[in-house]
Amino acid sequence: MTHVEDSPATADWQAVADGTHHDPHAVLGAHPSPDATGRTQTVIRVRRPLAARVAAVFDDGSRLELSHAAHGIWEGRHAGPAVRYRIATAYGDDPETVSGDPYRHGPALGDLDIHLLAEGRHEQLWEALGAHPREIDGDSGVSFAVWAPNATAVRVVGDHNGWSGEGNAMRSMGGSGVWELFVPDAAVGTRYKYQIRTRSGEWIMKADPVAGWSEVPPDTASVVTASSHTWSDGAWMTRRAATHAVAQPLSVYEVHVGSWRGGLGYRELADPLIQHVTETGFTHVEFMPLAEHPFGGSWGYQISGYYAPTSRFGTPDDLRYLIDRLHQAGIGVIMDWVPGHFPKDAFALARFDGQPLYEHPDPRRGEHQDWGTLIFDYGRPEVRGFLVANALYWLEEFHVDGLRVDAVASMLYLDYSRNAGEWEPNIHGGRENLEAIRFLQEVNATAYRLHPGVMMIAEESTSFPGVTAPTDHAGLGFGFKWNMGWMNDSLRYIARDPMYRAHHEGEMTFSFVYAFGENYLLPISHDEVVHGKGSLVNKMPGDHWHKLANVRAYLAYMWGHPGKNLLFMGQEFGQLGEWSEARELDWWLLDQPSHRQLQDFVGALNATYRFQAPLWERDNDGGAFDRLGGPTWDPSIIAFERRDSHGGRVVVVSNFSGVERTGYRLALPTDGVWEEILNTDAAAYGGRGAGNLGMVVAEGEHDGAVATMTLPALSTLWLRHQPDPHVPTVTHG
Repeated sequence: MTHVEDSPATADWQAVADGTHHDPHAVLGAHPSPDATGRTQTVIRVRRPLAARVAAVFDDGSRLELSHAAHGIWEGRHAGPAVRYRIATAYGDDPETVSGDPYRHGPALGDLDIHLLAEGRHEQLWEALGAHPREIDGDSGVSFAVWAPNATAVRVVGDHNGWSGEGNAMRSMGGSGVWELFVPDAAVGTRYKYQIRTRSGEWIMKADPVAGWSEVPPDTASVVTASSHTWSDGAWMTRRAATHAVAQPLSVYEVHVGSWRGGLGYRELADPLIQHVTETGFTHVEFMPLAEHPFGGSWGYQISGYYAPTSRFGTPDDLRYLIDRLHQAGIGVIMDWVPGHFPKDAFALARFDGQPLYEHPDPRRGEHQDWGTLIFDYGRPEVRGFLVANALYWLEEFHVDGLRVDAVASMLYLDYSRNAGEWEPNIHGGRENLEAIRFLQEVNATAYRLHPGVMMIAEESTSFPGVTAPTDHAGLGFGFKWNMGWMNDSLRYIARDPMYRAHHEGEMTFSFVYAFGENYLLPISHDEVVHGKGSLVNKMPGDHWHKLANVRAYLAYMWGHPGKNLLFMGQEFGQLGEWSEARELDWWLLDQPSHRQLQDFVGALNATYRFQAPLWERDNDGGAFDRLGGPTWDPSIIAFERRDSHGGRVVVVSNFSGVERTGYRLALPTDGVWEEILNTDAAAYGGRGAGNLGMVVAEGEHDGAVATMTLPALSTLWLRHQPDPHVPTVTHG
């Protein structure tokens, strides 16, 4: 409470009445005002323009009638110190209504909050800013706080005040740029925005950057929310914290929620998604971005509400329910995260307080010309803190197991997609965005420090060094990097007619040269099945049977290759049409035996992979990998060995030619029985059933152990060494 002059001629009163004052609490609310004898009194002031009667009603039921002073401001004197009260107001002959007074309450933010916000170090920013239902000193309501340092005034407008903000002007928290107000009687479900007065005097309306929920697009108001979800995934979270993902099996099923199956919300999605992922054996689901976004056709990659799960599919607690259910079923959850750019929509982050704020003010650094989006100002502490806290928000509040960071290359380079003269070098004259690099290092280090066992995954398409190196070794600190080089080369190879693949063997094997330079994840993502690229099946040459055979051979090669695996939805059963966010997958294809068999194969592929530690335990260890060849040589046949730390050995042999190879002699790492644990040509998967009756035997020769085997056309075999040849073998398919 502040002692103020009693005179209604106080110059600030007009600004308070207009809702333009930077500190309306200095005039309104309860203020000590000793009388002439020094006895304690309290002046109570409220803004109630056009009211007929106004009174302060105290907890004991007594009333203090207020008098109109000026500009719609009413005041009265109460003997003694300030006590709790509510305001009774009557307009004309209508019955009076009783409501709380926002201006009798102190700030909901503490000095430490303000300090951490300014430093960009508030690791629970969403608890300080945004809208939070609270009970404060007898009043139930919502505390609002927003960062708008260039504003000259800020109001909260919404359902609670008829979208008229003059009576809900916010208080400036000094040089921090934060504005705050506690609004009694606002509640969960209240729609709201901030009305911001710019330096030029213009009023603009903005959604809350830290809102926890929003209206369903195309409506754009923020919505007050609070979670009542009780988590039941404690066992999962405990295991996750003790797990190092690099040394675990990881096969990811990428999902666009809106088009996986049409019309399903977060809750309705849980049962069918769990059933499908369980049947197909993926370890994790990766959701394309679920933060709020204005345009569905952006697939979520142009975000307006970084802290708000999109309301298209339900409430934030509905999303918590989905993730909780997935965890209880033993399925991890990764979410796409987009800190690289944001859209220019006027209601959101762009020029938030009338000036460049979240975006870099220099368009050479602050705008993506190709995408029509804005780039964050990574060098500004408050902006960096906004993004770091946002990553933590999804990990903490939604128990997400990993974040796949979109478009990292666009963040790393100042000249990304720019011509000469369109970009500004860094302080050393280079092209690297040093502020963005420091931000990525900070967000990764902080995420791993606070949430052991999570995964930070970079979609990074260049040769930038040390993407998955630790930050204390000058790396970016990611856990994994998408292997875009492997993806591009292998898809180019597999699209060729088998007759010509022998001349392009390097497209499939060049990745072995660099496979251990980073912790890689091999992606066949949504980007590869849109914009005229066709589905995975339709990239393959030949008739329908040959296309499916190519897919099986390719996926088994991919799962055997060093690195983790990601497959976009629909490719597991041979989606024929190119993906569109506007329609659901062609699930009817599963009524056709060949497509059902392909899905069965993917289930067997994932199940076999999970139980074969050589295929994942030492993914980042070049000492656990060897290329195989000879004594027979065919450049369409690619073979290599994977080893685990306990003596386990798996050999992957792919015949990408269109011709079956009988009597093919291959030098294997050791003699003895090699169990054929996977054969993509098995009849159960739609193949022709050629193979080696479940095993091959390598016999010692002067130059090592050699096995003679049959390699079906367009196939991949996985062979597991059996130290004890008397162990019974099981052949999938």
